[in-house]
Amino acid sequence: MESSEPAWSVSETDVMRAVAEIVRDGREAVLATVVDVEGNAYRRPGAKMLVTPDGSGVGSITAGCLEDEVVELARRVLEDGESRIETYDLMEDDDVWGLGVGCNGIIDVLLEPLDDGFRPVVDAFEDGDDVASLTVLESDHDDVSRFDRGYYDPTDGVVSTDDGFEWLEKSDVDVVDELVERGRGGTIPVSADDRSIELFVDGIAAPPELVVLGTGHDVAPIVELAAKNDFRVRVIGFRGADAVADRFPDAAAVSSTSPSTLREAHDFDENTYVVVMTHNFLDDRLAIDELLRTPVPYVGLMGPRERFEEMLEEFADEDRSFDDGELDRRVYTPVGLDLGGGSPYQIAHSIVAELLAVHNDRTPRHLSEREGPIHRRISSITDD
Repeated sequence: MESSEPAWSVSETDVMRAVAEIVRDGREAVLATVVDVEGNAYRRPGAKMLVTPDGSGVGSITAGCLEDEVVELARRVLEDGESRIETYDLMEDDDVWGLGVGCNGIIDVLLEPLDDGFRPVVDAFEDGDDVASLTVLESDHDDVSRFDRGYYDPTDGVVSTDDGFEWLEKSDVDVVDELVERGRGGTIPVSADDRSIELFVDGIAAPPELVVLGTGHDVAPIVELAAKNDFRVRVIGFRGADAVADRFPDAAAVSSTSPSTLREAHDFDENTYVVVMTHNFLDDRLAIDELLRTPVPYVGLMGPRERFEEMLEEFADEDRSFDDGELDRRVYTPVGLDLGGGSPYQIAHSIVAELLAVHNDRTPRHLSEREGPIHRRISSITDD
């Protein structure tokens, strides 16, 4: 891949997979990460671009206005073996950056050589665990140096690093927890011994899982689009002959079971979303019954609302009851947003858009109708 054509379209999960491969193999590379944005930018803190010695890379930190410059800087970082922060002011109208590329802000980019010290992030990512990478960007504390690094494990609240980052206060850790939970990056001010420290928190949340029940021809577009949107996708079929990996190359796993044994075949947790599209009324009903006995937050059911009403009648005949509001909070049928399309890919777009809205706790609407910034800022991350 040429440096002038960075892999803009890849998902953050693909970038992390590439980072993991570089670290495991002990190869050289530079990781460029957006650490701060003032004003507007196409991407937010935490956006990453991996650059290898030959100038190729994976990922992108803007819509194309900085990538070539970052590749050149990455070469210098590899030569020097030292991290650096570069500030780009894209508000200025000059011949270097130009206008009209979706960037109109000041962007700080951290470039650092990838080495084995990044392994805690790689290990957590490959194990499907949340983690935060902590990097000191600026410090006037005698015992805290620029580019000191730590890693935060939200399961036990432990920061792993040489000095332990003992200067982190409980209030700081609360912000780190919030960023990890949302999978967001941000720079926060920290005060230690009346000295100031600027700390970049790169929250890397385990990707949500999407389970698609069904193996029809309309499943593949959903699998493809969901995978590109950072879902870890599993296809589960109820007809073994159709549940083969070759039919769904973008799926992380493909398997087969019966609808009545779903909970035995797979662990459905709070980070799992499910789309039911077997197009078989009995299979769908049995699957819905099983799924509503799990903590999954979203069950999307293909088909008209009347079909689901018929299922409810059969549940009632079987004395199967549901908690007040349970169905309204968790079952989405017909599945998807009303985007007006009817082709397989248009339907897939509407379903994946709804998944993203639910996962990101957003009410779908036009961005032109949204007041304030599109992306959450650190100061309001717990409020928005």
